[in-house]
Amino acid sequence: MDAGTSYDAVLLAGGRARRFGADKPAAPAGGRRLIEWAAAAASGASRLIVVGPRRDVLPGAVVVREDPPGAGPVPALRAGLAEVRAPRLALLAADLPFLRPAHVAALLEAAGERDGAVLVDGDGREQWLAGCWRAGALRAALAAYEGASLRGLLGPLDPVPVALPPDDRPAWYDCDTPEQLAAAERLL
Repeated sequence: MDAGTSYDAVLLAGGRARRFGADKPAAPAGGRRLIEWAAAAASGASRLIVVGPRRDVLPGAVVVREDPPGAGPVPALRAGLAEVRAPRLALLAADLPFLRPAHVAALLEAAGERDGAVLVDGDGREQWLAGCWRAGALRAALAAYEGASLRGLLGPLDPVPVALPPDDRPAWYDCDTPEQLAAAERLL
């Protein structure tokens, strides 16, 4: 799989945001909403699929909901994957303000002929909502999986870990709390 091959993007934007206390993907940072930053990182995608409530900020995006709404990332992935048409996809959280198209391209390239690639943070931990995957491999894994953990679903696919050079604005940085959003705002 070279980086020039078609891909779709699935943005997970429907969580409960318990630690955040508000509609996290719609929160502003650096002049854009968080979801707009994540969508811009996947600007090379053939289709943009947003799993979560409808927000009128991404014209042309396909918007779907997991069943039931707020059920978690595995049901959200299942709902988004149903709309994927390309042979592979970028699976992204909607709260990644520092992720850029070059990072998504690096993930696509790293995956090669493997089932996927996933960003790892500065401590080497997989960031399951910042990865690129073969759609067929995800469909097969989901069909056989009864759990609720993304790690449990995606880990057995043995993705290529992608570590990016250290940066003050790491691509894997997500905004789970208002404090993390404020830190991102300062860096943006």
